[in-house]
Amino acid sequence: MGNSDKNMAMAARRVSWMSEDLVMFQDTVRRFVERELVPNEARWAERGYIDREVWNRAGEVGLLCASIPEEYGGGGGNFAHEAVICNEMARAIATSLGNGVHSGIVAHYLLNYGIEAQKRNWLPQMASGAMVAAIAMSEPGAGSDLKSVRTRAVREKTQNGDIYRINGAKTFITNGYHADLVCVVAKTDPDAGTKGVSLIMVETRDQPGFRRGRILEKIGQKGQDTAELFFDDVCVPVENLLGDEEGKGFYQLMQQLPQERMIIALGAVASMQRAIELTTDYVRERQVFGKPLIDMQNTRFKLAECKTEATIAATFVDDCMVRLLKGELDAPTAAMAKWWCSQKNCEIIDECLQLHGGYGYMLEYPIARMYANARVSKIYGGSNEIMKELVARTL
Repeated sequence: MGNSDKNMAMAARRVSWMSEDLVMFQDTVRRFVERELVPNEARWAERGYIDREVWNRAGEVGLLCASIPEEYGGGGGNFAHEAVICNEMARAIATSLGNGVHSGIVAHYLLNYGIEAQKRNWLPQMASGAMVAAIAMSEPGAGSDLKSVRTRAVREKTQNGDIYRINGAKTFITNGYHADLVCVVAKTDPDAGTKGVSLIMVETRDQPGFRRGRILEKIGQKGQDTAELFFDDVCVPVENLLGDEEGKGFYQLMQQLPQERMIIALGAVASMQRAIELTTDYVRERQVFGKPLIDMQNTRFKLAECKTEATIAATFVDDCMVRLLKGELDAPTAAMAKWWCSQKNCEIIDECLQLHGGYGYMLEYPIARMYANARVSKIYGGSNEIMKELVARTL
């Protein structure tokens, strides 16, 4: 074990919510990431999507639905297991496997709001990798403002039973290229405001009227497929409604968003810590004016600032994790964690890139890829401006 690995293991044990079992799980995750993801990231980034069979291999080693009960095929853990996976992938700069959406988001919508038949049908397939899941919120004209979605789901009676006929377009959908199961945010009553929003599960295989648009070309996280999805008279049974009645979609979204935003905050903390480690190693080796760059006071001061802010972020997120695991994390605090950590991640990576000089602008250096990957974290999961508005409402 190298010094970096030793430091990571020691740090893991100092985190209050980590246990010995989680440290063992962390080792399993790290080995999978290093073996299956890291060597392929460049290839996936070039074409814009991950190999489909990687999902199956992730399921085999227990990385999918790790926080879902065993009775539904999951790992039987809790959100701490998802946090470990998120941390390891962020530290390894392995962004292509969209497990945060699959396991950390969609699986928990099903677990918390799905009827028993839905949970027993879809969760085991998600846990094994037989199904890849996505959530379709954003539209060309509606991003953070979920009340403005235009996708419609109209209930109709047919000879084969009641159905929802879905029409609309979604964009920026993570896992959209591979998605076999999509949680669609749609209006079931367009005149009811937030009470007219529902979540409807759509199986995409051989589904008439469903089609995938182009894989969107991004400035970062290039290997994580992000696609457009189109629903043209897509018909699904009314039993695919998530929950026991229509109009609860907005409430369901709001209830789950703190956990979703914690995934972003966790990834940001792991990323800023990794950026500091990489940069510290670099400035020890880089010679400027005949001496190591680390000997320059500005270099040491900049890294001291970065380490201080990263430590503050980690301390705050660890406290949030403890609260979340107790069921006590409120939405405004999760919003604080999301916006502040994503903002600081971008700032710290920028400072670290600067210390790399011209090499920091070259994609062969990890810091350059981290710079591009980090930027979207201030946008997705609710833009940071929306996060600040949520916090401001509590003043």
